[in-house]
Amino acid sequence: MDIQIRKKAVTVESLYSDGGPATETPLLSAVAYAVVKNPYASRYEPDLIPFMKALRKVGLDLATQLADLLGKDKIEAYGKAAIVGLDGEAEHGAVWHEAGGWAMREVLGNPKAMVPASQVTAAAGFRLIMPLHYIHASYVRSHFNSIEVGAVDAPRAGELLFALGMATGGRLHSRLGGLAVNDVSVHDGQR
Repeated sequence: MDIQIRKKAVTVESLYSDGGPATETPLLSAVAYAVVKNPYASRYEPDLIPFMKALRKVGLDLATQLADLLGKDKIEAYGKAAIVGLDGEAEHGAVWHEAGGWAMREVLGNPKAMVPASQVTAAAGFRLIMPLHYIHASYVRSHFNSIEVGAVDAPRAGELLFALGMATGGRLHSRLGGLAVNDVSVHDGQR
């Protein structure tokens, strides 16, 4: 199946302070997205697996861009998101769970933590908040964070916007306890 991409973009946020003391090394958070034609817009398709498999290439491309930009060994948090144009259905965006999540794990050396996700069906210009969390253990509270994704002209009614996000750390001034990165020991993706 041929994936038709209309546009792609990458954005990087550098956060030096979030109300507390400034840090010398900023928290870098980045989002990469691709806006693709929805081959199933305005119609029901019982088999979405070929589309999901074809999107793996898009996921691999976006994940590689982010890892190269931020430094693969510096990435501590990740997430994924999909915005479905109005002529699509939620399941068209859900194909990204496997295609995008698989790609990030592959690029980052197969971390075990679940890749958090957000998804919505919306008109062009909608801004979606993508959750982020620690790549090796889902319960590391300091890394529960988010980043915004969206485009003023996308997705159009017959399009999908698929996004991946990565960050070089957790919240800058985290001080709410819980499992710390240094205490992760089970390596099961949870603790």
